[in-house]
Amino acid sequence: MRHAFGLLAGIAAALVLAGAPLTAAQAASCANKAGRGWASDIEGARFQAWEAVLQDTDWGMWAAWMVGSAKVGTAASGYSVSNMREKCGNDGSSKVCTIQAKLCK
Repeated sequence: MRHAFGLLAGIAAALVLAGAPLTAAQAASCANKAGRGWASDIEGARFQAWEAVLQDTDWGMWAAWMVGSAKVGTAASGYSVSNMREKCGNDGSSKVCTIQAKLCK
């Protein structure tokens, strides 16, 4: 019986918290992501790497980005991008890029 009471108290506390408005810090959900891409040129490799970052963040946002700006370093509406770093170079006969960024919703 004691266990059931603790469970009910936990549910009641969760319901009270669920009704409370979120602060800006609580509402923002951020993640650090990285992606790597290969292509015959640097621009193609950058594009592939950025796609990997966005896909790992949110497939729906990536799809909206593809039909929207599709510009490296940006994300679809509802997301902000910061702390972006990239490194590109040669990988045999192709180019490779790694991009890291912080994405917040």
